[in-house]
Amino acid sequence: MKKLAFIAILAAGISLFFTSCLKDLNTAPLDDNEITAADVFNDPAAYRQFLAKIYAGLAVSGQQGPAGMGDISGIDEGFGQYIRGLWYHQVLSTDEAVIGWDDQTIKDFVYQQWTPSDVFVSAMYYRIFYQISIANEFLRETTEEKLNSRDNVTPALRDEIQVYRAEARFLRALSYWHALDIFANVPFVTEEDPVGNFFPPQIMRPELFKFIEAELVDILDDMVAPKQNEYGRADRAAAWMVLAKLYLNAQIYADENRYNDCVTMCKNIIDAGFALEEEYEYLFMADNILCQDEIIFRVPYHGIQTQTYGGTTFIIFAKTGGEMSPADYGIDDGWGGLRTTKALVNLFSATDPRALFFTEDQTLEIDNLSEFTNGYAVEKFTNMKRNGTPGSNVQFVDTDFPLFRLADVYLMYAEAVLRGATNGNLSDALDYVNEIRERAFGDSSGNITSGDLTLSFILDERARELYWEGHRRTDLVRFNKFAGNTGYVWPWKGRSKDGLAVAAKYNVFPIPNSDIMANQNLTQNDDY
Repeated sequence: MKKLAFIAILAAGISLFFTSCLKDLNTAPLDDNEITAADVFNDPAAYRQFLAKIYAGLAVSGQQGPAGMGDISGIDEGFGQYIRGLWYHQVLSTDEAVIGWDDQTIKDFVYQQWTPSDVFVSAMYYRIFYQISIANEFLRETTEEKLNSRDNVTPALRDEIQVYRAEARFLRALSYWHALDIFANVPFVTEEDPVGNFFPPQIMRPELFKFIEAELVDILDDMVAPKQNEYGRADRAAAWMVLAKLYLNAQIYADENRYNDCVTMCKNIIDAGFALEEEYEYLFMADNILCQDEIIFRVPYHGIQTQTYGGTTFIIFAKTGGEMSPADYGIDDGWGGLRTTKALVNLFSATDPRALFFTEDQTLEIDNLSEFTNGYAVEKFTNMKRNGTPGSNVQFVDTDFPLFRLADVYLMYAEAVLRGATNGNLSDALDYVNEIRERAFGDSSGNITSGDLTLSFILDERARELYWEGHRRTDLVRFNKFAGNTGYVWPWKGRSKDGLAVAAKYNVFPIPNSDIMANQNLTQNDDY
């Protein structure tokens, strides 16, 4: 099966230490089992293995799983894993989730009261720049000059490396997009910059937007055609997807109207042969490897070969508790932490099957954050397969994290048209939205009319379709409903049971104090 083949490549990822974007990699190894950048490319297979290491940085947290030899230091590996950190910032900070644990400052995400010294904010920040640093190093080591200096680079391998370079640039652009969206004005480093004692300059949001856009446009011809790459690897559609996300949010990022460009990218993806999965729940199950028509880009997991305390293992274990039977979700235990708020629950009609909430002995109201039975539990992600059997391991899950999927594209197309894009039309937008709803309801009973298709409806439909998938914070910011005096509050926002408005500064996260103090080129985001 392709999944096992790709995970085997991940497991073969070379053991290099990239502790920050300032680290000089050409140093002596700490022991005989580690390889330096100066030696690694003596083996032609190393190019593929190095690329696998960059991909693996999205899925796992270190050189061995589930913990040990972590890529970044100063935080528990589970807390510092990429998808878990992204989930904290994009989901836990919104009306989609609360958490009952007292781990350090984690509840500050629920309250929207984080600070520049928050350890979870720092973990995400350094995880992003770890990814950028290893992508930069791969690009440094695969220039024409470097390849020409190596006798082992055949013409066929050179062609492969060209594709690998495009994928490395995509992965770097993906992480820079997360930096742009979450942290706004950040350090900026590419493969052209020196390693060693170098303090990166700060790039402002509009300029970073332009860089990411230019990178993605430039690599399109070198990316593998949509749906033609190996399982788990990015293709041209993944690049179109990040571009669509950039353009939809361009007013926030760069004060530009790019809705026509968003529609163009959405059309490219729609025309590439993707299709909605037959059943909504299949997208979040242990065998969602089978959902290759809808999932455009995923972070792969396997309960035996890709183990982490982050990723979907975190989501599935942390959302299981109370009267929920762990075996029903393909796991051996529940961590009893995550639930949702009534603000999300109330967006669903009584007949919408996407409302995958566990309510037995759970209260809709959350009087006590630390009590798991306060707040509905969410059943959406599971380690069960569609045939009713569990994944390969009841301690770590097989469920891939669907970073991008077609339903999101349909909703982006509709939103861009409603916001004024002239190269799309409302008829197609309505059809796309109703296609999503027909999949959910099983028939046309949930369909809407053209009069129902408003921006307010789109925001709510995005929540119904995409909750817990890492989009909500960005959506709420775009609709001016996240932070500031927006008029929209939800339970425990502002550290209040009923919710309070918070300062507008929370629309972006702060640059960690540790980096502000270490790099004189950086200025903190406003009001932090």
